Amino acid sequence: MPAERLVLDGCTVVTMDPARTEHAVGHVVVEGGRIASVGEGRYAASAASGDRGEARIVDATGCVATPGLVNTHHHLYQWATRGLAVDATLFGWLTELYPVWGGIDEDVVGAAAAAGAGWLARTGCTTLMDHHYVFPADGGDVLGAEIDAVGGVGLRFLATRGSMDLGQSSGGLPPDHVVEHLDAILVATAEAIDTHHDASDDSMLRIGVAPCSPFSVTRDLLEHAAILARDKGVRLHTHLAETVDELDDCRERLGMTPVEFMESVGWVGPDVWFAHGIHFDDASLAVLGATGTGVAHCPSSNARLGAGICGTRDLVDAGVPVGLGVDGAASNEATSLIEEARHALLFARAKGGPTAMGVRDALALATIGGARVLGWDDQIGSLEPGKQADIAVWRMDTLAHAGLADPVAGLVLGDRPPLELLLVAGRPVVEGDRLVTRDEAELARAAMTASSALLERAGRGRYIAATH
Repeated sequence: MPAERLVLDGCTVVTMDPARTEHAVGHVVVEGGRIASVGEGRYAASAASGDRGEARIVDATGCVATPGLVNTHHHLYQWATRGLAVDATLFGWLTELYPVWGGIDEDVVGAAAAAGAGWLARTGCTTLMDHHYVFPADGGDVLGAEIDAVGGVGLRFLATRGSMDLGQSSGGLPPDHVVEHLDAILVATAEAIDTHHDASDDSMLRIGVAPCSPFSVTRDLLEHAAILARDKGVRLHTHLAETVDELDDCRERLGMTPVEFMESVGWVGPDVWFAHGIHFDDASLAVLGATGTGVAHCPSSNARLGAGICGTRDLVDAGVPVGLGVDGAASNEATSLIEEARHALLFARAKGGPTAMGVRDALALATIGGARVLGWDDQIGSLEPGKQADIAVWRMDTLAHAGLADPVAGLVLGDRPPLELLLVAGRPVVEGDRLVTRDEAELARAAMTASSALLERAGRGRYIAATH
């Protein structure tokens, strides 16, 4: 359980509240898993210090406290297939990896998810969203395995029950043995929501509905998924407008843009967000902004696969909710959420010039922006009294950041700083730049074992064995 009262004292505090309040020297008081107060100056000089109860004081001098980072798009199972198809386009990458992913089971997914969640915590992530859509018939309870794994690390989790029902024999991309029938998908998705979804204010686990992509699912699945999600009061997610190939295919096959198609099946609104969103025209931007449909921007994965550069500035200016995602570990082997803030800024400026995004804009995407995309911004994403105590404390007084005049610039533009402390609901997950909820060496060993087993199952072996 979290301490009765914990105080982060003497740090720079970057709140990301509506006024974007910052304190060059400030403090944050945590009680019962929530933020009790945020203030300027040392705690001992504040009114809060005279309140009832004793406090554990953490001297955070030389650190920057920010809201915990929010990951709005990921595929945890892919931790077991990192480093494959590294020079391929998206469709080539998928074609090579789908047969491997077809061999996953609950043991592989559990090990991969634990390792992936542990490393995300090390990069400042407190809330993780995962898009899992591969459910082999003999794989066991893979969704339950990843839920248990993330819970063991201690992160807040929005797990989505994904799906595919359009296999290669019907014109889709995935092999037939990893797709499911529509009725089975709807039953399993409803069961996942009924079993796991917690909509309460203190929730550590929510469930969403997430068919994989327009080129791996049918129109019927998209329409029924939207009805199911809204009947259950949960959110909708899928990939969209990631590549020019997808854009061209949608226009040729359906006579519509991707956004026009998704609008036709009921997939726009404040309960919907799309991953990637690189190739939107002006009309599509207007629809997304008017309906409050969100976008998970995945700059590193987009670059890794050569898919293009998302027009983040255009999205924000159109009123579209935008957050950041690392995407799957097989298309972003670094899996560092703080690095996504840096890449979001750099790619926005590469596309739109030096004023296209500021350092605080990038940090906002990684925090309150992501919380808004996930529909969780009433509880997380900023350091405000009453919100969940999901807090990242970054050490900025080591050699890598010494002399940086603006600590936010140092955090976003500099190298990844040591993570002094990571709190989720007031509970320490990282201390002294080490995971404290799980043994890191044990997670690494289990992930390596799972990866080797999966690759052997697919007839691939380890990379060196396969190429020499």
